[in-house]
Amino acid sequence: MRLLTPARVTLAAALGTCAVLLSAPPSPAASGAQPRLAADTVTVYPPIQGASTWDRFGEAPPSSHHRVFSNWGYLNDWAVDIYQNPGATVVSPFGSKTAAGNPVSVHVVTVAPGCATGDLADGGWRIGLEAVDDATGTVVGRADVMHVDQKPEEIAVGATVGPWTRLGQTGRFRYSSCYQVNGDTGAHIHLEVINKTKYSCYIGHAAGTGLGDETAVGRVGTENSGPQQVC
Repeated sequence: MRLLTPARVTLAAALGTCAVLLSAPPSPAASGAQPRLAADTVTVYPPIQGASTWDRFGEAPPSSHHRVFSNWGYLNDWAVDIYQNPGATVVSPFGSKTAAGNPVSVHVVTVAPGCATGDLADGGWRIGLEAVDDATGTVVGRADVMHVDQKPEEIAVGATVGPWTRLGQTGRFRYSSCYQVNGDTGAHIHLEVINKTKYSCYIGHAAGTGLGDETAVGRVGTENSGPQQVC
């Protein structure tokens, strides 16, 4: 569940999002393409506050989108680009409660330039977040949020963030092999997701689907049998 305050409702305006595909560690115990939902699953939402767009141009769905980052020694489970013009507020994609109703805390585990060049002008920041089930202390999963502009100084490794903590904003960066965008409508957040154990999954939205603050785009804590699987 991603709780909205009245202020957040009024801020949910015409913005755009981009997402990334992530992959979780393999598990011999998992079988079949259908996920078994555990009690500690956490919903993943768009990492952009307000309106955004899922895979705007239909060229890189989560089933095949490139995955760049790794966590715990494994390539992330799935990735997607969520689109919105420059200036939209970037937030944590994790819900505030598990499926069982337990509170979820989110901590910053990575802050680094997103592109291999190390130059923020090539693609902005990569901010890695970890979701924990506070009732059990279990780490459920992580998300890497990339192409973040104007990151606040307080967003640093070890910081705790809420569902609406501002991580930065969407931006336009110079064209490069890391960021092949020619105009504002191509501005996006690259989102990657991974489970701590087994594999997470994404919601199978059609290309160009409009998203809002409460639109689910995936889940962590599921028991999928492999990466890049739909929930």
